[in-house]
Amino acid sequence: MNTLPTSLIPDNDPQRLRSLHQYQILNTTPEPIFDEYVALAAQLFNLPISLISLVDEQQVFFKSNVGLPDLERLDRADSLCSAAILQNQVLTYTDLSREGCDLVNPFVAQAAGLRFYAGAALHMPDGENIGSLCVIGREARTIAPEEETLLAELAGLVSMTMALRWGYLHQGQVEAWQAKQHELTDLLHDSAAFARYLTMRTGTISASARDLHSVRQRLQELRDVLTAALAEQSPAPGR
Repeated sequence: MNTLPTSLIPDNDPQRLRSLHQYQILNTTPEPIFDEYVALAAQLFNLPISLISLVDEQQVFFKSNVGLPDLERLDRADSLCSAAILQNQVLTYTDLSREGCDLVNPFVAQAAGLRFYAGAALHMPDGENIGSLCVIGREARTIAPEEETLLAELAGLVSMTMALRWGYLHQGQVEAWQAKQHELTDLLHDSAAFARYLTMRTGTISASARDLHSVRQRLQELRDVLTAALAEQSPAPGR
């Protein structure tokens, strides 16, 4: 259930923006690990579009993008991702042609032919939501509670990866970050291969608790690697 406030700009926006800028990821070039996250999300939800967004003061920057290749950024008032950061539960719109978000300009999504949206906030160690991981469709679609849980868990992995990235780059360990990216990408490939197996077996990834639990078990190995790597680093902002 969406429980949005009445304003697109939260009271804590100065602190939230400070957190976003501390991670030094805004307006950076694509990186393989984040591209793998959106590719996996699109595959798991059988949807054509997935984005990792970072919500700045005036604009939303898309760090990774599958399905909307020409989209690099939007005005904050035009992006549903700006609303996704306002709550800690997944923001969902099953049919944007019938129900929209009152806080953002509805015509941008309509002009792009977008009808389904689900976005989970990127909740960082300091407690701030700096962006979102979202999946988007061009047809109306329902979303099961188990799917919302999976999307939130994927967003949590993205947040952990951003914190880990900051730790390496803050210490000047660029090569170490590249090596860790490769390791994490391999783990995501394993999850993607399992998702392909489920798709071949059933024609799509079922929203059944059994199938989604199996996917989440695969992702737990990635979470364990991220947790161990973060524990070895200097504290990230807010940790």
